[in-house]
Amino acid sequence: MRSAYDRQVRRRICPDQPGERVERGPSVVRVLGDDGWRAVLWSDLDDATADQVITEQLDRFSGLGAWEWKLHSYDQPRDLPQRLAAAGLAAGQPETLMVAELDALAPGARAADGVLLVPVVDDGGVDALVGLHDEVFGGDHSAVGRALLAQLRATPPTAAAVLAVADGVPVSGGRVELARGTDFASIWGGGTLPAWRGRGLFRAVVASRAALAAAEGFRFLQVDATAASRPILARMGFVELATTTPYVHPGG
Repeated sequence: MRSAYDRQVRRRICPDQPGERVERGPSVVRVLGDDGWRAVLWSDLDDATADQVITEQLDRFSGLGAWEWKLHSYDQPRDLPQRLAAAGLAAGQPETLMVAELDALAPGARAADGVLLVPVVDDGGVDALVGLHDEVFGGDHSAVGRALLAQLRATPPTAAAVLAVADGVPVSGGRVELARGTDFASIWGGGTLPAWRGRGLFRAVVASRAALAAAEGFRFLQVDATAASRPILARMGFVELATTTPYVHPGG
C-alpha cells in the first residue's frame, strides 16, 4: 500500500487548482501555486545527494515566499530531518498518514437527531464550508474555498464535500479530493463545532466522504490524521503508513 501511495500520490500529483503547477525531477517533485502553497512533496535522496538537492530547492523557491518540505518518516537519508533543519526549515506539527481500503471500511455513526448530511454543490455550500473551517480551525480558509470551487467545476469533478447541518446551520463538514487515474482519494478539513463534538458527526462525515469516493471507483481513502482523529479513524479501519512532518521555510 505504501509503495502504491508513493508511486500514485506523491510522484504523480497533478495540478488541481488555478495557477498551480507541478515540477518533476529525478530527485524531487515540487508543487508551486499562485494562491500561496509551495512544497516539496516527494524526494529520492541519499547521503551523497541530499545536501546538494536541498540547496537546489532553496534556490528554486527563493523569492517566492514561504514553502514547505513535506517529510515522510520513511524518507531517506535517515538524517534528512537534521539536514532540513540545518538549511533553515523548521519542523511543524507531525500528523499520521493513514489509509483504508474502502471495501473494508467500517460504517460511520448515524448523524445526531436533527442533523442532515448535505453535499456541497454550489457557491453557497462552499462559502458555508469555508466559514465552518474558519470557525473550527481559526485563520482564513478562503484559498481552500477557491480551490474547492474550481475542483467542483472541473469535468469530471476532482473533489466533493459534505456538510452536517442542524437547523440550517453547518456544524461539521469536510471535503474529499478525487485523484483521477489513481486508486487513492483523500479526505481533508474534517472539523466539528465544539458544542457538537462527541455526537458521532466526525465519523458520519468521514463515512459520507468515503461513500462519495467509493461511488467514483476509488480503492483507497487516505488522510493526514491529527492525534485527536487518529483513534476514531483506526476504529473505522484506517491503518498507519507513516508520520508526516511539514518542514517550513519562511522564504526570502
